[in-house]
Amino acid sequence: MSYELNRKLAAKKPPLKTNATVDPVTATIIRGAMETICFEAATHLGRAASSPMINASNERNGSIIDAHGRLAGASVGTPQLTFVTQMEVSYGLMNFDKYDWGPGDVFLTNDPDYGGGHLPDYCVYAPAFDDDGRLVLIQALQTHQGDTGGKDPGGYSFDAVDIFAEGLAIPCIKLVHRGEPRHDILHMLERNNRFATFSGDLAAMISGVQYSVKKLETMIRKWGTDAINASINFNIDLTERLVREEVAKWPDGRYEGTAYIDHDTQGIKDVVVKAAVIVDGDQLTVDFTGTDDRPELMCVWNTFANSRSYSMMQICYAMDPSIVKNEGVFHAVDLIIPEGSIAQPPPNKPASLGSFHPANEIAEAVAIAMAQLAPGRCAAQVYKIGMPMQVMGFDERGKMWMDQGVDCHVMDASAVEGLDGWGAGSHSLGLMLLQEAEDAESRFPVLNHTREMITDACGAGQWRGLPGSFNVKEVRQSLLAMTWTCSSRHPLQGLGGGDDANPYACYFQWGTENERKIEDRAFEQLPAGAKIGYMHGGGAGYGNPLKRDPEAVKEDVLDEYVSLKAAREKYGVVLNGSLEEYDLTVDVAATQALRQQLSAVEGASK
Repeated sequence: MSYELNRKLAAKKPPLKTNATVDPVTATIIRGAMETICFEAATHLGRAASSPMINASNERNGSIIDAHGRLAGASVGTPQLTFVTQMEVSYGLMNFDKYDWGPGDVFLTNDPDYGGGHLPDYCVYAPAFDDDGRLVLIQALQTHQGDTGGKDPGGYSFDAVDIFAEGLAIPCIKLVHRGEPRHDILHMLERNNRFATFSGDLAAMISGVQYSVKKLETMIRKWGTDAINASINFNIDLTERLVREEVAKWPDGRYEGTAYIDHDTQGIKDVVVKAAVIVDGDQLTVDFTGTDDRPELMCVWNTFANSRSYSMMQICYAMDPSIVKNEGVFHAVDLIIPEGSIAQPPPNKPASLGSFHPANEIAEAVAIAMAQLAPGRCAAQVYKIGMPMQVMGFDERGKMWMDQGVDCHVMDASAVEGLDGWGAGSHSLGLMLLQEAEDAESRFPVLNHTREMITDACGAGQWRGLPGSFNVKEVRQSLLAMTWTCSSRHPLQGLGGGDDANPYACYFQWGTENERKIEDRAFEQLPAGAKIGYMHGGGAGYGNPLKRDPEAVKEDVLDEYVSLKAAREKYGVVLNGSLEEYDLTVDVAATQALRQQLSAVEGASK
C-alpha cells in the first residue's frame, strides 16, 4: 500500500555517520558550495532544454540529497518542488542494491505513488561517490514536462479514473549506467511522449545532473566525506533549532483555515480542505482532518508528497526567510494527513490536476491558519487558476503541437500586512518568468489581442491585492481547446477584513453571438478565427479597506488599479479633480465623513 510507503519515505532519518566536527563557518561554506552547484545545475537545465515550458517559463528546481535521503541543499526555482524531491530519491535509496547504484549512474522517477508530485514533474537524479566508493550526495533536477504519454495530450485528463490514463508512471528507472546511456530506455521514454522537444528536455536534465556530480566529486575530494557529512548534520540541526525558535515565539493554540474548490471535473461542488495549525511550545503540528474524502470525486486528488510540500512552503513563508530550507524543517513540524482524503489519496488515483486543485487549496488553508500567527508574512500565495488554457492542433506535416498557456499573465498576488500584492504572480510561482507572448506566437498559430491588467480586479483592503488580467487569444486554425475553470465561486480569500480576490472566468468564442462562459470544464474543437477570453483572478486584500491611506487610494486610481467608483464605495475616499487631467486630490473632510458613514453601516450589518 502506498500509505505504508509514504510513512517510510517521510519518516525522520538519522544523522550521517562521521568522525569529524565542523565549526559554523566551515559548515556554511560547504552548504554554500552545494547551493551554488544546485543553482548551476538548474541554470544549465533552463538554458539547455528544448521546450518553452522549461527554457522560457523557468519551471525547474535543483536539490541535493544526502546518503540517508535527507534534503541537504537546494536552489529554489519553483518553491512547491523543493520539498518533494527527497521522497522520490529516498525510494531509489531503499532499492540501492536492487537497482545497482554506482558511479556514473543517472535515474528517473515521476510516480506519485512512489514519493512524486504528479506525473508531469519528472525528477532526474545522479549519485556522487567518494574515492573509497562511499555514496555521499545525490544531485536531483525536477521539472514539468509538457506531456506524459497519457490518453490526453499534455498529461491532464478530466475523466481519468486512475493514474494509468494520465501517462507513464515511473517509480525508478536507470537512464545511464556507469556513464553509458541506456539507449533502449531512452528510446522507450521518447516513444511514450507526443512532443519532439521531450528528447532535448530529457537530455538537458541528464547532462545537468552529470555536470553537477563532477562538481560535487571535486568538493568531496577537497573537504572529505566526513567533513561534508558533519556539515550536513550541522545545517539540518541548525534549521530545526531556528524553526523551533520561531514557533516558540507564537502563542500556543489551535488556528484553523478552510478553503474550497469550486467543483471537481465532473461538477461535484464545494470540495473542501481543512487545516488546523497547532502551536504547543516549540512544536508545530498541521492537521488536515476533515478534508474531503468522498470516493466519487474525480481528478481532485493531490499526492502525499505534494501535500507535504505545499504545506511546508506556506509554513516557510511565515518564518524568517534567512532560515535555510532543508530536512530540518520537517524535523520541527508534524503533519497529519488523513489517508484516503484528497490530500493523501488511495493508490493509483489520477493526480495530474491535483497539483492545481487541491494542492493550492491545501496551501491556502494552511496560509489562512498561519496568517493568524504571522500576518506580516503569510497570505494565501498560491495560483488559484483551474488549469492553464491549453490549445492543440497539427502542423502541415501532421505533427502535434500544443500551446500550454505558460505565456504572460498577471494573477493571484495577495496582500499581506504592510504590503500590497505586487509582481506578476504569487510567491509560490517562485522564479517562473512565463513565456513571452511574442515567443508563443512564433511557435504556435495563435494571436494575442489583449494582455491587460483590469481596473478593480483586485481584492480591496488596507493593503490591496494585485489586479488580475484579462487575456484574449485568437486561434488561427481549427484546433482543440481545453480548460477547467475554477476559483469563480471560491477565489483567493481576503484576510484580516480584506476582500476576496477577483474571480476567474473563461469564455469560448469571445465577442461573438456564440460566446459562452465555461462554467466548469471544456474540451472541444474551435474554428479558425475563434477567440478565447480568459480572466485571471487578482490577489486578495488584507485589512479593512476603510483603513487604507487615502493617498494610496488616490495613487491606485491614477494608476487605474482602482476606479473612482470603487475608491468611494470600497475605500470611502472622496477625490476631487479629474482622472483625465491627472489632477486628483483627496477631499480630507469628505473622506472622513464618508468613512464614518460606511463604518456605521458595516458595523450594523455584523
